[in-house]
Amino acid sequence: MAIQRSNIANSNNGVNGGGKNNNRARDLSPISPRSSSNTSSAQFNPRLILSQIISLQSFHYLVLGVIFQINHVLFATSITMDRIFTSKYLDVWSAYGWIDNAAVLLSSLIGAILLAIIVEKSKKCLDFSVTFFIIHIVTCSIYGGFPSTWDWWIIHTMGMIVMVVLGEYLCSKKELSDIPLLQL
Repeated sequence: MAIQRSNIANSNNGVNGGGKNNNRARDLSPISPRSSSNTSSAQFNPRLILSQIISLQSFHYLVLGVIFQINHVLFATSITMDRIFTSKYLDVWSAYGWIDNAAVLLSSLIGAILLAIIVEKSKKCLDFSVTFFIIHIVTCSIYGGFPSTWDWWIIHTMGMIVMVVLGEYLCSKKELSDIPLLQL
């Protein structure tokens, strides 16, 4: 802070002398931050967005796979990719179907935590969740055909709602937290 104040003081002494020193002081002023096209935080960055989408999708499938492994140990369910990408095992009306239903909903709950870690902005949670859901529909359609059962749509819609609402809550809580300052 002392450097900035001395530069501002030097520029005030040479107001009539040179405009170059005055511009430098204005750039270092805490009131008007240096604006550069390379350091703008509001700049559109497609690489960042794509990497966030890929990491969110990858971690979500990893978490879902781990949950299905746990279900295999606890409930002796089969381990197959069909549990992730088809609607064969999702059944709202049976107790056995709720094993996989709970796995999808739990992975959506953990997906909300992933949103808070990866995305970090509450106003982007809806966009990333819907994008995740659309990519999941496309992936399911490629793997085993378009999901045609009501059970699949009910469980995944509930999961997306949980992911959006809890993700926005966690992100807003993170955004509104106090900024730690150094005690000197």
